Amino acid sequence: MKKESAKPNFEFIALMASLMSIVALSIDALLPALSDIGIAINTLDSTDHQLLITMIFLGLGVGQLFFGPLSDSFGRKPIIYIGFFIFIVSSFICVFANSLEVMIIGRILQGIGLSAARTISISIIRDTYEGNYMAKVMSFVTAFFILVPVIAPAFGKIILEHMGWQAIFYMQVFFALIVGTWFWRRQKETLHPEYKVKFTSRVFISGVKELVKHKETLACTTISGLITGAFLVYLSSAQHVFEDQYNLKETFPYLFAALAVSIGTSTFLNGTLVLRFGMRKLAFIALITFTSLSLMYVALFWGSANPSVLVLMIFLSLIFFCLGFIWGNMRSIAMEPIGHIAGIGAAITGFISTLVSIPIATYIGSYITITVLPLFVGLSLCGITAIVIFLLFRQGPSEIVVEG
Repeated sequence: MKKESAKPNFEFIALMASLMSIVALSIDALLPALSDIGIAINTLDSTDHQLLITMIFLGLGVGQLFFGPLSDSFGRKPIIYIGFFIFIVSSFICVFANSLEVMIIGRILQGIGLSAARTISISIIRDTYEGNYMAKVMSFVTAFFILVPVIAPAFGKIILEHMGWQAIFYMQVFFALIVGTWFWRRQKETLHPEYKVKFTSRVFISGVKELVKHKETLACTTISGLITGAFLVYLSSAQHVFEDQYNLKETFPYLFAALAVSIGTSTFLNGTLVLRFGMRKLAFIALITFTSLSLMYVALFWGSANPSVLVLMIFLSLIFFCLGFIWGNMRSIAMEPIGHIAGIGAAITGFISTLVSIPIATYIGSYITITVLPLFVGLSLCGITAIVIFLLFRQGPSEIVVEG
């Protein structure tokens, strides 16, 4: 049976989503505790607090560059086990951190450890499915793991109030052990022996050379970086915006959850619509809408104070609704022609995306001090750039579209 026609399995989707969701848990559950952690490590600057979010993404980008090709050489499962071990050790570094520098080191190492599960889960999906069916699985996986951002901030807040911020890291370790055991017991190795590649320095060189041949892969990877960077601005500054600018400390977890539901809903819809309309068409329409809404906010509130929280939530929910049609499809388009090097391909594309997104998040985030307007300016600029790149490098659809 061809991979394209393989029927998605619920347990497989749930397991891959759980592997990815450890990343979301490690980020979102910590958001309500950023101020408390800042006090514990002697830093009260909200910009420094943002680093505790963005630096884990730096670790994700660096780690996957190595874990991806290693998984092509030694198999998917052993490398994920190594990643879990690094994550658990680094979580304890964060628990006992007494300065910003040590906490940042711990967060970077957490990201490096998590990069194994995040990157290799994509490789496992690519080993098993391809084309629009891969996009369908990716969408359902993303929709499933979006449940974590919905509940993580509220869960983190409960733990913070009753047991302190250190307990949030212990909870992350417990969840990692549960998922790791499930993965060990239920997931078979998906890398066939004939596809194993000897790990050498030339793996990176040959992988980059192969990627350069596929312009659309590079274009969609860059677009993913731009959109992710814009979203990271929101993610790293959300606690400051809602708690400090809007004085909504108690309701912040629920507002955050509502926006996560918006992303999850569109991601689920993408999984059902992609076979009918194709991933390129859906991604492009979403990019246009994403950019138009961002520009509309900038035009309406340029030079003025923050609008009501209701207006802000409406704009953010509509913009984030578009993300569900962008992320999964762009990643699937990028991976489509490089299935024969899925491990190193996922690693290099993920690293490039990180190189694009981290500077965007750090730079724009530094301007979000008294109003949220810089966030929407950043969303607009990233959206416009993404549209231009997509139009310049878009290729004819090679996807199978199901009629009816």
